[in-house]
Amino acid sequence: SSLGVQMKSVGETMAVGRTFKEALQKGLRGLEISRSGLDETKFGGLGNDEILSMLGVLRCDRLFVIGRALRLGIDTAEIHEKTGIDPWFINNVKDIIDFEASLSGPLPEAGNDEQADVIKRAKQWGFSDAQLARCFDTSETAIRKKRKNLGIVPTYKLVDTCAAEFEACTPYYYSTYEYEDESIASDRKKIIILGGGPNRIGQGIEFDYCCCQASFALRDMGIESIMVNSNPETVSTDYDTSDKLYFEPLTFEDVMNIVDKEKPDGIIIQFGGQTPLNLARRLHDAGAQLIGTAVESIERAEDRDEFAAMCKKLGLKQPPSGMAATIDEALKICSEIGYPILLRPSFVLGGRAMRIIHDKDELYTFIDEAKEAGENRPVLIDKFIGDAIEVDVDALSDGTTTMICGIMEHIEEAGIHSGDSACVVPPYSLSKGMIEQIRNKTVAIASELGVVGLMNIQYAVNEETVYVLEVNPRASRTVPFVSKATGIPWAYIAAKVMAGASLDSIPEAKERTTDYFSVKESVLPFNKFPGADTVLGPEMKSTGEVMGVDHDFGLAFAKSQDAAGNFLPRSGTVFVSVRNSAKRSIIFAAKTLVDMGFQLCATEGTWHALTSAGINVRKVHKIGEGKPDIVDLIKANNVDLVINVPAGRKSLIDSKPIRSAAVAQSIPYITTLEGAQAAIGGMYSLEQRGFDVVSIQERAAPPKNELHNNAEVLSKKRSMWNGS
Repeated sequence: SSLGVQMKSVGETMAVGRTFKEALQKGLRGLEISRSGLDETKFGGLGNDEILSMLGVLRCDRLFVIGRALRLGIDTAEIHEKTGIDPWFINNVKDIIDFEASLSGPLPEAGNDEQADVIKRAKQWGFSDAQLARCFDTSETAIRKKRKNLGIVPTYKLVDTCAAEFEACTPYYYSTYEYEDESIASDRKKIIILGGGPNRIGQGIEFDYCCCQASFALRDMGIESIMVNSNPETVSTDYDTSDKLYFEPLTFEDVMNIVDKEKPDGIIIQFGGQTPLNLARRLHDAGAQLIGTAVESIERAEDRDEFAAMCKKLGLKQPPSGMAATIDEALKICSEIGYPILLRPSFVLGGRAMRIIHDKDELYTFIDEAKEAGENRPVLIDKFIGDAIEVDVDALSDGTTTMICGIMEHIEEAGIHSGDSACVVPPYSLSKGMIEQIRNKTVAIASELGVVGLMNIQYAVNEETVYVLEVNPRASRTVPFVSKATGIPWAYIAAKVMAGASLDSIPEAKERTTDYFSVKESVLPFNKFPGADTVLGPEMKSTGEVMGVDHDFGLAFAKSQDAAGNFLPRSGTVFVSVRNSAKRSIIFAAKTLVDMGFQLCATEGTWHALTSAGINVRKVHKIGEGKPDIVDLIKANNVDLVINVPAGRKSLIDSKPIRSAAVAQSIPYITTLEGAQAAIGGMYSLEQRGFDVVSIQERAAPPKNELHNNAEVLSKKRSMWNGS
């Protein structure tokens, strides 16, 4: 969590207020880190000595450390000396802390002017209803009700996008607690779109793309679009994207204040990722008119028991699973379903704190971390389906008709987060029968849930068995990729559907199978975090993605690697070290590398397997078994590509220095067998024919036959990957 000259952030939020205190507290709750303002945090149990020591460290959570210091009574001059922060800022933070300490006692009664003044001042200083609820030991709902009874409601101020040079046609608004309201609600039909807030791992600009498409669709339908978002980096908060923009945090309080002001005909929550979805039930219960998939259907997909009952009703298979609140319950479930298991906390983004657990020792190690990430809710335990192909499906339904937007086959093995795994559309190794089976299951789920709008489903294919892993009744992070791969604006169409149009009435709404491959590859930030492990797993680590397109799958994959900065070499030395179960599979790939003129080196186990197959390979020392070892070779730039596929926790730890050295030397590295096979296929295709450039309009233009049969192309690719 330390900061320095190397940039580490992946997103930001923006807050506007009439006072610094108000803007600061709005900004903190807009971060979406489970803070409602300048709250007491995990530092609440720390004393003076510990806090004073932490003040001198450049931390990402330093503001909360300062808050704790002020609550302990540490002098502002001493904080200034330790941090170098201007005393003006520290004194403003102290004002907030001191005022918070004065808020206590029973809730004010309506008509109590003195207490009303206190609440009004608290709101002007950025205190949220949730903060006040803690101060007065009551609920946020009770604070909201009392506040409204006291007539304490926000006004909205205009930010002039033309700086008063001439009349602004597209201003935006922010809330504050004054007397004059500059936002005038129209009498047009209007729909609010809830954005995704700040970019972070697990939720990024892919959802902003969907929000923008929704705004464009509403505009074309003659409906006023009102965007609510707090992210200054996005297109959704550009001055000309929507008819009206509110720069506000995505919290229940802030959204409901806008709903009270605008009285919209509908609210779209499907396009902002998990953030708006988490507000669905509270907004619905407060009387907000949500459009699209019903709240009950969203909860049915997210509630473990209800979802399991639905799968049973539809005859769908799920991995054996359970939910545990204690370590004893977790041990019992694991003994029943068997290791390995997938351990994950409840209600988190991006697979945070998810782990594949191989034995009870690992379970003891990671269960506390999972519970903390899920705010002490029960942890979820699934049987991990190994040796499986993971498949993502994006679909769109109007409540009657369901269309498949795209079926994406993950290139990496199951167990790697969908946000990190490379994937390809159309699938390159699944049979026609398997694809049809996945299609039928998707349509059945959409129908059963009554989906109106977009939906994403994740499957695991193990031989001929299809397991349903997860259903998200919202736009997924793959929607922009699928839209660009097929040339069809699926989010735009979905917005029209949610606003009342049928799929049959929308000309653009057509399923499409392409005769070329589109590969999505993730961009990983390991060069920003020296020493961080580069092995992928169920916890998402990527901060962006790129796309490669070609009629040749290998070339499409190679293009995606180049775009991601993972430049595949044309010559040189390749280091290979794979787990025992992958040694047989790597032989064909290694032979291909030798035929292309590459030199190979490997540690003893992989060296033995390759030499036994008649492949010329140089043996190198493992770490700690002699000099020079493999890390020495990497640091000396004597290796041009690293293929390192570890097995088990010990192997993972032992081989971490290899991957860290590769990152430090900007040497491309691959940590999965499937990724290695795809990369080598791409390198082979580049050597054989290179690639040309085709405009995206030409590539995405539908072929004369909309259902163009690319079975021959796929058959050739499958033969290559199978080594024939």
